[in-house]
Amino acid sequence: MSMPSVGVVSNKDKERISRTVRSTSKDVKGRVFVFSLLFALAITLLILVVLLVQVLVDGWPILSDDPWAFVTGTLRSRSDDPLLGVSQGLYGSFWIAMFVAALAFPTGVAAAIYLDEYAPHNRFTNFLELVIRNLAGVPSVVYGLLGLSIFVSDNWFSRNITGGQSLVSAGLTLAILVLPIVIITSQEALRAVPNGIKEGAYGVGATKWDVIRGQTLPYAAPGILTGTLLSMSRAIGEAAPLILVGAVTGGMTADPQIWDVTALKDRFTAMPTLIQTWTQQSGRDAGFAAAAAAAIVVLLVFVLLLNISAILLRNRYEKKRST
Repeated sequence: MSMPSVGVVSNKDKERISRTVRSTSKDVKGRVFVFSLLFALAITLLILVVLLVQVLVDGWPILSDDPWAFVTGTLRSRSDDPLLGVSQGLYGSFWIAMFVAALAFPTGVAAAIYLDEYAPHNRFTNFLELVIRNLAGVPSVVYGLLGLSIFVSDNWFSRNITGGQSLVSAGLTLAILVLPIVIITSQEALRAVPNGIKEGAYGVGATKWDVIRGQTLPYAAPGILTGTLLSMSRAIGEAAPLILVGAVTGGMTADPQIWDVTALKDRFTAMPTLIQTWTQQSGRDAGFAAAAAAAIVVLLVFVLLLNISAILLRNRYEKKRST
């Protein structure tokens, strides 16, 4: 009678052991990957917190004194001037944001709808999408040169539409700058819509436009709003294009109210230009360093308020989509 030899492992046992080893290896790799992501997130948040704290500490001497006076103040040649403030920069940044919202967002979403829903998939449209993606990575100073040659230089457009070095030129330039980003993010949001939603609408007799208006756009709205939020933040924070199209870096006599559209064709400044100017002037007047830090805080609050409004709209559409 033969006895089974000790230490012999059957093929089934080998296969089971191999599956266990592979499963354990994948689990370890997954944990390492998650830990790496959390570590990268923690480092990013730490750097952000350090920067915010540093800016708040530097700008606290001005913000703790009379923050509203700083918000309503104007450009001054001395940092100790009690009328020093950022109202003119806020006026410029506000209207730049309005130009971006009125021009780049509708145009970008419409272009994304056409490319994703109506345009034929051929070499031309593939080339067009490649160009759009490349334009999203072009440095902002190149768009500034484009705005300088089209909206500021002496031509029919500048004489009759923009008024040369004006807030209109700045708004149009930055709207063109963020347009590729809006198109790309809107396309990705439209492509994320499940095909079942579209097919169900077609099944009950809806037309293509009915499907886009009633199903595709409401479902993709949160993603579209996220993309517009990012593009708006970039437009408000750009300084190089503004300098090229004529943003004021010195004194400025005009002090328009926030809804005064008559000043859109006048000389202007904006928050990024103002911060850069004060940072440069801190070499001769150390007090401008604190003013620049305080202006950064004001700009962050301004961007945060715009982002909150976009987030509220996004959450509203997400609730409608889930119901």
